[in-house]
Amino acid sequence: MKKHSRTLLFAVIFAFVFGTVSVAETRAQGVLNEILKRMDTHKDWLETLKGNVRMAKTNTQLKITTTQDGEMVYVNKGGRDIALRIDWREPEEVLSVIKGEYTLYMPRLNQAIKGKTQGSKNAQANSALSFMSMSKKELTDTYDVKYLGKVTLDGTQVWHLGLYPKKKQSYESAELWVDGDGMPIQAKVIELNKDLTTVRLSNLKKNEVRINTKVFEVKLPGNVKIIKG
Repeated sequence: MKKHSRTLLFAVIFAFVFGTVSVAETRAQGVLNEILKRMDTHKDWLETLKGNVRMAKTNTQLKITTTQDGEMVYVNKGGRDIALRIDWREPEEVLSVIKGEYTLYMPRLNQAIKGKTQGSKNAQANSALSFMSMSKKELTDTYDVKYLGKVTLDGTQVWHLGLYPKKKQSYESAELWVDGDGMPIQAKVIELNKDLTTVRLSNLKKNEVRINTKVFEVKLPGNVKIIKG
């Protein structure tokens, strides 16, 4: 009798634990669907964006993190066609992305790297920010998207998402922190060697000003060395 009681108790506990997990997973999936829906709506609504950006790059083996601050302008030209410019300070650099190509100009070196954004490792900030222009379908087709919970980021309640590529990429995975409007305000890319690139947006002005697309044209000196990216 005691044996049957213990078996019954185990069965009840087993059913409770795994039943609870199942319910939690269902709820998490519902939350995830709502987040992706808001991101989709916000992506289509957002036409222009200006603000501050900080990029932190961590060498996990040496345990060294370097940061870079700058100002950004962004224009949504429809679909994945975006234009982005970041003017970095200390060191002074200009990153411009338009029509699927990027230019990274480094005045101190009198060099400019030019290349395609697809698959590039030379424009980490753009790689992180590119999630802003991805639709719900593109995200779910490209990644296994996981809801990691709700957290506070600089006093703002945000959703934390994990993105795990379905096909081999130049990086291992990524993470997004999305605010209640569906705006990704922080993104982290985890490289294959475990190094990290984290991009944080702040002081954002959405759809407040018209931006002339000429601002994305980087004027290079005639003697600058062009490197193919």
